[in-house]
Amino acid sequence: MGPSRTYQLSLTTQGPTYPPSEVMDANGDFVVIGRINRDDGTGGVSNGWGCAIVSAESPLPPFGGNEPYRIVRELPDHPGQFSPADNEIVLHTLPLPLPCSNYPMVFAPEQFPRASEVVRPSYPFHQVDVPDMRAQDGPKVTEPVTLGTWGRARGELEVRLADDAKSAEFRFEFAGMLPNSLYTVMSLRARDLDPAGPTRPGPLGVPNAFVTDQDGKGRYRASLPDPFPAPGTGGNRIVNVIVLWMSYQQNYGGAIGQFGLGGDIHAQLKLQGPSFEEFTTTG
Repeated sequence: MGPSRTYQLSLTTQGPTYPPSEVMDANGDFVVIGRINRDDGTGGVSNGWGCAIVSAESPLPPFGGNEPYRIVRELPDHPGQFSPADNEIVLHTLPLPLPCSNYPMVFAPEQFPRASEVVRPSYPFHQVDVPDMRAQDGPKVTEPVTLGTWGRARGELEVRLADDAKSAEFRFEFAGMLPNSLYTVMSLRARDLDPAGPTRPGPLGVPNAFVTDQDGKGRYRASLPDPFPAPGTGGNRIVNVIVLWMSYQQNYGGAIGQFGLGGDIHAQLKLQGPSFEEFTTTG
């Protein structure tokens, strides 16, 4: 095999910066672990990594822009420093349509082209209205999922190029995840958040699913063709990977979800910024 590197994934609740988070509390505020948009004191916006409770009524700029979040309450910068009360916050999905969202993307265009028209409330994670599920079917997520439970997640990623540099293998090891739960892994490519013409985020492999065991441990592996084309060639490089908890306990084939961004997918682990610059593959 070719060159490789190992990365430690970071705990998060955030996909892009809008919506500010893919997780809410019972008050309808965003629980943000990720990049916090703040007033930098000079009329601009700083975007450092941190933690905060953010109002769903925060100003919403056009896609690609940033405005300071309306912060309800600051949280310690490191989840290990959260107070007992912080750790007891019960986590919820975002309601539909998604609040404070400017991302102009249909996530499952063949399966659910009119997803933006669906109206649903915010559900506690353990009470999501999973389609067609009956109590007799044995749901496995039955206790409230708290911020403290969420904060136990850990993940490691090894990326290794093939000898011919035409593909790359991604190997993940997880611990502290939500037990007995369906997770998926998505790739974020360089143009997925391009305001001039965003591309649709896709799975990191198909199927891109794994199920954690009763202790919250899991593994995932995928090999993708030419994930890191050389800059300047017009290729759409993978620049990040995101591990998603699936609140509806469903996988969607070539789509990462039906509603996305906290509606049915919830980022729990990722890299804090664009990565993999050291790798180049060939088509």
